[in-house]
Amino acid sequence: MSTGNCDAAILIDGVAMPVLVRRSPRAKTYRLSFDGTRGELRLSLPARANLRKALGWAQGHEGWVRAQLAEQPAITRLAHGAVFPLEGRETRICWITGATRTIRLERDRLVLGGAIESVGRRVERWLRNRAKAVLENETMALARDHGLIVTAVGIGDPRTRWGSCTASGTIRYSWRLILCPPEIRRATVAHELAHLLHMDHSAAFHAAHMRIHGADPKPARAWLRAHGTGLHRYRA
Repeated sequence: MSTGNCDAAILIDGVAMPVLVRRSPRAKTYRLSFDGTRGELRLSLPARANLRKALGWAQGHEGWVRAQLAEQPAITRLAHGAVFPLEGRETRICWITGATRTIRLERDRLVLGGAIESVGRRVERWLRNRAKAVLENETMALARDHGLIVTAVGIGDPRTRWGSCTASGTIRYSWRLILCPPEIRRATVAHELAHLLHMDHSAAFHAAHMRIHGADPKPARAWLRAHGTGLHRYRA
């Protein structure tokens, strides 16, 4: 079991950067990692290690941390004027004075009125609702086509996976799949449905994935590896 706290920092270009410290009895040495989706710098160390020495070691890796930060895409707030991908198509958020609060998709524009300070929250809620409806419809339809039983479909915002499947037939997805091109989303749906047949990543699972998807899913996996992290830049 490990424990963590944020009462530590190192200097990056003279500015203090918080460090999430995790002590673990299993750790044998120091380990520094960076979670780009959360913007967290993490330092793992043995349970009885000296924190001051560990932070000094981490400070010696300032150049590495700087390089990690440079690779992270800038956060895009879902505010008036922002452009984001909706099912792979660039879409602009357009807030209009006096317009209704109801969000309308008009070609490449997401149009809404209401309080401007709540635009981000309302757009994210709209995206989550759209993701739930689209993913539920596609999952249920594809499951019926292949004689599979899905008991429930839900969405969330996990940082390290695009979907999950339980043996009981519950499937959950990242709502950010609605930002992907449709073929990427559908390959992910097929992936989770294949887990209803094989709760592993064996050769049999991959064969089932390709059969359910009806095409080679490797390009979709490659797309998510290349672009998936960047989808977490869009926030309310």
